[in-house]
Amino acid sequence: MSPRPTLLEQHPNLEEAIKETAWAQISTNGAASLSLRAIARALNITAPAIYNYFSNRDALVTALIVDAFQSFGDAQINAIANVPEGEHANRLRALGLSYRQWAVTYPQRYQLIFGTPIPGYYAPQEITGPVAARGLTALVGVLDAAHRANKLKATSEAKMSPQLESMLRAWESSRAPGVDLEVLFTALVVWGRVHGFASLEIGNQLPPFITDAGEIYRRDVDILVSQLIGE
Repeated sequence: MSPRPTLLEQHPNLEEAIKETAWAQISTNGAASLSLRAIARALNITAPAIYNYFSNRDALVTALIVDAFQSFGDAQINAIANVPEGEHANRLRALGLSYRQWAVTYPQRYQLIFGTPIPGYYAPQEITGPVAARGLTALVGVLDAAHRANKLKATSEAKMSPQLESMLRAWESSRAPGVDLEVLFTALVVWGRVHGFASLEIGNQLPPFITDAGEIYRRDVDILVSQLIGE
């Protein structure tokens, strides 16, 4: 009789196996139903083996969120890596198209970081905050470069309220030093626009006769770019 394989032989990288099984569970049952015991059963290991890597469910969720934001940030950064810095419109368009492409490629990851919160779970900002900022930082950088080149059009003539100015100034001082407040506001407008369409598509909320959501999304990105960037 052959000896029973050891845990290491079964799962050479158990931490990654746990996370991949968690993603599969999220895909089937949703993030709120994530269960360490169910993951252990799927991997044919004991629950204490998981605790060597993740002390509880929330620790695993946090690790998944970090991985998702890392993947999203990488996608945004890579989208503009080969687009010349002076091509502001093309760089903004590339970010917009990359946003949807990542969302439809990794819908479970998208929903975990941008969708419905998990009841009872609170992300530790000291862990998730820095990695969450990477994708938005790429957008801010593209818009800031366009602004400095006098290519960024004003989003509105509406006056900024003192409350909004205070919030944006807090963002500028903590995460975006030297960036004009209107640039930060524009970044939020862009994010809200692409997030809205991507979320409708991922959530299957579009009318049934819309058979290719990408066609709507791509046109809206083109409209958004033309509204914001003057070349």
